[in-house]
Amino acid sequence: MTEDITGPQDLQALYDSVMEKDSKYVMQTYGRQPIVLSKGTGALVQDIYGKEYIDCVAGIAVNNVGHCHPTVVRAIQAQVEKLMHVSNLYYTEIQAELAEALVSITGMMRIFFCNSGAEAMEGAMKLARLVSGKSAFVAADHSFHGRTIGALSVTHRSIYRDPFMPPVSSETTFVPYSDADAIRHAISESTAAVILEPIQGEGGVNVPDPEYLKEVREICDETGTLLIFDEVQTGFGRTGTWFCKEHFGVEPDIMSMAKAMAGGFPMGAIAARSEISFGRGQHASTFGGSPLACAAALASIEVIKEEKLLKRSTENGTYFMGKLRSMDREDIVEIRGKGLMIGVETKYPCSKFVDFARENGVLLNCTSDSVLRLVPPLMITKKQIDTVVDVIEQA
Repeated sequence: MTEDITGPQDLQALYDSVMEKDSKYVMQTYGRQPIVLSKGTGALVQDIYGKEYIDCVAGIAVNNVGHCHPTVVRAIQAQVEKLMHVSNLYYTEIQAELAEALVSITGMMRIFFCNSGAEAMEGAMKLARLVSGKSAFVAADHSFHGRTIGALSVTHRSIYRDPFMPPVSSETTFVPYSDADAIRHAISESTAAVILEPIQGEGGVNVPDPEYLKEVREICDETGTLLIFDEVQTGFGRTGTWFCKEHFGVEPDIMSMAKAMAGGFPMGAIAARSEISFGRGQHASTFGGSPLACAAALASIEVIKEEKLLKRSTENGTYFMGKLRSMDREDIVEIRGKGLMIGVETKYPCSKFVDFARENGVLLNCTSDSVLRLVPPLMITKKQIDTVVDVIEQA
């Protein structure tokens, strides 16, 4: 849209027009940053003025393979010329191919396709109730599982939940994260499932104790309770493995995924053990597993494999956290994470850090009030990481 813009006055007029239309026509649900982005490649994005930014938000852990990766773009272009959408009343070759690929990398046996993380969590909760015949859930303090009304039932923070009470499930017990004994005491005869993020994202990039998830798995096995992992944010190489569960050697019964699944194209899925499945007519999604989304997802998986992004996520994450820790500043409480899912907890609210960084060419995200969440594309370079750390230290 900006190709015909020639001068600063035209650019300012375009900026003002976007702001005016958004304010007038769009529900004001987001605390947007005051920039209008127009292009992206790799770990970089560009605004309408041509200013470049190193993107450490990546669509909130979506653009794992980078912005507009050529392989993903070509796959979408080729598919859009053949078949964009058909109903799930019919088979498509590409959906079956993607299901096989996901079974291979998840270690699960059954896939249900949907369109977002919240939708995947809704489906996972519904599946757990169906299979168990029970209705209650156990979830963790500081958890975030989505903003739809069902997912809010297992999302902890009152700022998300309170305006929409009562939730669909009033039978959720919240317990401290990384406390297996608390889960043991919370499980009752009516508990369908325990729902956990292997690393909490929105809650502040909280990494559990190494044995926590194994202990939870044992407790679920002892009590006959299903275990659901929310891998929406931690999946597809974000933490240095295909899925974060691999770090802890634990297999859930049901797993949700989305965000980075299709290289920036909207897509989500539920994965489950072979004996855990919906029957005919028990769940559906009009757009779930569309040919276009499947093409993007297969291309994204191909990029992660061919460019060795799991290894690069691990190496870049180790380098990134090492550089951050070398700052040795008293106003930093803790630096934590795995791979390229990094949290920098500060002693102060971090919104001003975000503003300063943006003005200096780095996009950051502040979560849980005082945690800078760093989730850049996995191919971010060490030179770009050095620049990000310099800007954070200046901030």
